[in-house]
Amino acid sequence: MDHPDIITADESNFDYQVLAYSEQAPVVVDFWAQWCLTCLRTNPLLESLTEEHQGRFRLAKVDVDLNPQLTKRYQVHTVPTLKTFLNGMIIHQIEGVKTDLQVIDFVKKTIPGPENLLIEKASSLLRAGQYQEVEETCLEVLEELPDQPAAKLLLVKALIWQEEYLEALTILSHFPASPEYRRAELLRPLTEQLLSNSDLAGTSVNPLELVYQRALDLYKRGNFQAALDGLLGVIQKDKQFRDGIPRLIALGLFELLGEDHEITREYRPLLANSLF
Repeated sequence: MDHPDIITADESNFDYQVLAYSEQAPVVVDFWAQWCLTCLRTNPLLESLTEEHQGRFRLAKVDVDLNPQLTKRYQVHTVPTLKTFLNGMIIHQIEGVKTDLQVIDFVKKTIPGPENLLIEKASSLLRAGQYQEVEETCLEVLEELPDQPAAKLLLVKALIWQEEYLEALTILSHFPASPEYRRAELLRPLTEQLLSNSDLAGTSVNPLELVYQRALDLYKRGNFQAALDGLLGVIQKDKQFRDGIPRLIALGLFELLGEDHEITREYRPLLANSLF
């Protein structure tokens, strides 16, 4: 079919036409075969939905018989199999599609909805340090989509910045499976330690424990560089201190600050060096 959003993908162009393109918009990959009767019925429906939602996602069709390496790479065991890629990662998939309703429901999950604009707004507010506004915006999204992972991740960060550690940890403990899950898990050790931290100065006889508790206190005061200096000092003295929790806290702080933050850029290589 001659349509700009419907393409044939193969082993020679998949990385460009699917993975790279998915940085701009979702790509639904239809793994199909000429001999599959269900595929022959599903293909026109997918094409129709792509036309209907013009520009909101791309449809890439992969013939499994002609592309065995792609089929193996993405563990396609039955056809049709639909996989949605966004930012180079699979965010939705369904195997052995049986009904038109399944296809329509799958595509609805793929199409960017109005919540995307709110999530973008919340992300911008987070960078500006307007944490209460981030919380309100994320709750607006979650009222309609209770398990929206991007909104939940931003909400957790806003709560941590506002020292609402118990509420943040409650969300982290029930975080939905998603591409954001790994990033959410990075925040869990930091949140747990901030919640349980108490001033042990004067009661502990372990010098490293004193340095560690001091680092947490410095974090709470907003002195992140000094806090990281303390954590790195503990790691350099004892890499197994508290089962490696100083390293996990540092990683959590990097996630909280963001990859583009100057502190993250400065201290991430220092953390890597301290482990060797």
